[in-house]
Amino acid sequence: MVLELKLDPPDSPAQEARITGLLEPPAVGRMLRVELKRNPAGQLFASADRLAAQTLPPLTEAEVETGIQAARSQRHAGDITGAALSARGCAKSHLSV
Repeated sequence: MVLELKLDPPDSPAQEARITGLLEPPAVGRMLRVELKRNPAGQLFASADRLAAQTLPPLTEAEVETGIQAARSQRHAGDITGAALSARGCAKSHLSV
């Protein structure tokens, strides 16, 4: 994707940024990723990217059902601190972001 930005910074910072390479595409990309991670929407997208990058097998219907039942049991017991993650040892990897 090509995106063209036009900046009009003061001369001194612009010159320093150019000299240090901050205006090069890789550096701008890094700065954008850092800023996107700092805001909640950016964190959501970063989490979605990490989840999509995982190469884990999908959960079976039985594993999903076990996780749902465990979550319901814990909710009824007043503790919702991760019951759904106990459905399968690697289920935590599927759900952690």
